[in-house]
Amino acid sequence: MIRLEGMKLYDGGRAPNPRRVQIFMAEKDLEIDRVQVDIAKLEQKSPEFTQINPLQRLPVLVLDDGTTIAETVAICRYLEELYPDPPLMGVDAKDRAIVEMWQRRVEFGFLLPVAFAFRHQHPGAATLESPQVSEWAEVNRPKAREFMEFLDGELASRRFIAGERFTIADISAYVAYRFLKPGRIPAPEDLAHLQRWYGEVAARPSVQETAHV
Repeated sequence: MIRLEGMKLYDGGRAPNPRRVQIFMAEKDLEIDRVQVDIAKLEQKSPEFTQINPLQRLPVLVLDDGTTIAETVAICRYLEELYPDPPLMGVDAKDRAIVEMWQRRVEFGFLLPVAFAFRHQHPGAATLESPQVSEWAEVNRPKAREFMEFLDGELASRRFIAGERFTIADISAYVAYRFLKPGRIPAPEDLAHLQRWYGEVAARPSVQETAHV
């Protein structure tokens, strides 16, 4: 375990974006002091946290010199630069571009539709998304399913989403998959290649270790 002294991670528990950083850190065996921010209690909207991130979103990494880094992938990029092994964002120019391509595809094609389905219709998200637009949730559910069908076809020919190595694209897709139930999107049990991938990712120590963070 590598402990990063002087840094502080403002964490949001099991919410999708904080969970992505948690898994990323666990893959690299990194530990950072954490401050838990209760999203359900809207602690991210407090004056104290708003000074840290005016957009009132999690996670946020505060460096030892006071620099704040928000946005999930930006935090992961910073940690990758400090600790490149194991590589989760590519190993050379070509590989980094491919990983970035799939990471963006997963975010826009899968994670966002699932998030929209949850935030715009689940009663528990009413305080997070105001106003909730139920029709927008209904529009995004089939979009998530369509992307899962696309991924299933891609995973027929390789082990992980961006190739034969586990990357941040897999982390993002796993978190999106885990949020299908809160988003009221049926699990794709008929998509055999996606199911194979999901089972393998779910069994990784980094995923198991962060399941109850």
